[in-house]
Parts: sequence; structure tokens; C-alpha cells
Amino acid sequence: MARAQGARALMALAFETTYGTPPASGFTRMPFASTSLGAEQPLLNSELLGYGRDPLAPIKDAVTADGDVVMPLDAEALGFWLKAAFGAPTTTGVEAPYSHEFQSGAWTLPSLSIETGMPEVPRYAMYSGCVLDQITWQMQRSGLLTATARLVAQGETVGTTTSAGTPAALELKRFGHFNGAITRNGSALGNVVSAEITYANNLDRIETIRSDGRIDGADPSIAALTGRIEVRFADQTLVTQAINGEACEMEFAYVLPSGESFTFTVHAVYLPRPRIEISGPQGVQVTFDWQAARDSVVGRMCTATLVNDVETY
Repeated sequence: MARAQGARALMALAFETTYGTPPASGFTRMPFASTSLGAEQPLLNSELLGYGRDPLAPIKDAVTADGDVVMPLDAEALGFWLKAAFGAPTTTGVEAPYSHEFQSGAWTLPSLSIETGMPEVPRYAMYSGCVLDQITWQMQRSGLLTATARLVAQGETVGTTTSAGTPAALELKRFGHFNGAITRNGSALGNVVSAEITYANNLDRIETIRSDGRIDGADPSIAALTGRIEVRFADQTLVTQAINGEACEMEFAYVLPSGESFTFTVHAVYLPRPRIEISGPQGVQVTFDWQAARDSVVGRMCTATLVNDVETY
């Protein structure tokens, strides 16, 4: 009997026209490192008395469908996740390379259908009504560069054959930590040891009473853009900004030698006043847990720009 292995697992993704209804075609095969996307239904212990010490049969509780997808920051596949996080981009260019600009602040977000497949069982699980709740990634000097997308789904449908047809394939062009750079107000920010970026849509699950136990939707509320930068303490620039309560513009960028790029610009970053500790003879490091807000001049909190050979998302 065949046993499921992650090495043979497949993932396909498509945007929905109607929330909760998987499209008949248009799926794209997605690269991923791991996923916890799934549906679960806990059991409630019986509280009834008068039947002896042995409990009565448990009762099924509501179904919850959600989970994370860990994927590479890829020059082409990343655009699908950015569209899920921010909405459809504004694309410029009449031929490759194309520039896709995603902006924060959209009132509505597109929903996805995601199928994960384990062909050796076989088991193909279609998660419909997926809305992106949060996306996060880290910048550091070395290691594999991945991002984590947290999704809220409406439900799960399991079958023995795929419902995604033959997904379109993407050319894998992966960004690495070596390709990354951070700037502050247009100038390179030095002495950065690591950085973390988290964008959250803070979804509100619409948990109405339904016979199928599914939610009615997941609506975005006030977004949040937070993160952390750890720097070697070399000057007072960031500390002075924190004390004065001023905002700065920070840009987290990746550029491949072949020309593809991903630029994430946070237009108004506020820094907290940090505790500066001397923990030993080594260099002193300072951590800033920053927060972003809407910039009154630009009119939004952040902009993500992806340059690649994909014509449209």
C-alpha cells in the first residue's frame, strides 16, 4: 500500500469569481516548502448525567478550515500571494519585463481556491474561499528565504482525483537573502543584523448558523504592518527618530541578476524607544519593534512592486 510523502505533494491555486466556488479552470502550480492548511472538527464531551460513570457519545463541533503555507519568495509565484494580500495590482509595460504595483488599503480582497494533492493515497483536498490573513518573512545574512502566508478558508472538499485539471507551470526564479537590501529615506541602512516584516489583514470570520458548518466569509478589518529590525549600535540616528516620534520610509528590496525584483516600501515607519543593553564584551545590538501607519502624502501604508515576465495576475 502506498504511503503519502511530502516529496510528492502538489499544490495548485486559482482565484475565485464567486466566494467559496472553485473555478473550473485557471489553476497554477505553486512552489511551497510546507503547509498546514486543513479542516478540523473537534468533538464536544457529553455533559449529560444519569447514565453511569461511562460518558455518552461526543457531539461534533463547528468546522474550522485554515492554516499556513510556507513558500519561497519567487519572482513569479509571489505575485499570486501579493494579489491575495492587497488585491489586484496596477501593471505597466507593453512587453516583458512587466511591473506590478500592489497597494495597501483595498476594501475587498480576492478569494482563492487551493488544492493540495497526495497522489499516492490518492487524496486531493480543495480548500475554497481562502482569504489571506497574514504574510510574513524575514531578512538575514544567510539561509533559505521563505515567506509564510496565513489563510482562512471556508471549507474543505476531499476527492480521489484532482479538480484543478492540468495547472499552468511557473518558471522558478527564487530570491535569496544575498539579493536583499534595506534603505531608510532613500539611503542604505547599515549595521542591520536581521529584519522581520509582517502584514496582516486582520480578517473577521463571519460565523453564521449554517447547515454545512462553514463560515459565510472573512472580511478584512483595520490592517496592520509591523516588524522588527535588529541593528549593531553604531550611531544615534534610529534612537533619535524614536525619541522624537518621527516617521521614516523604509524599503526592503530584492534584485536578481537576471533583472527580476521585489520592492516592499513602507511609507511611514514609527520606531519605539528601545532598551539599550550591554550584555557582554561583544558588540552592542539594539532591537526596534516598528509599526507602520498610513502616510498622509502618499495616501497609503505600503506599496509592493514586483518586476518579472508575467503579463498579468
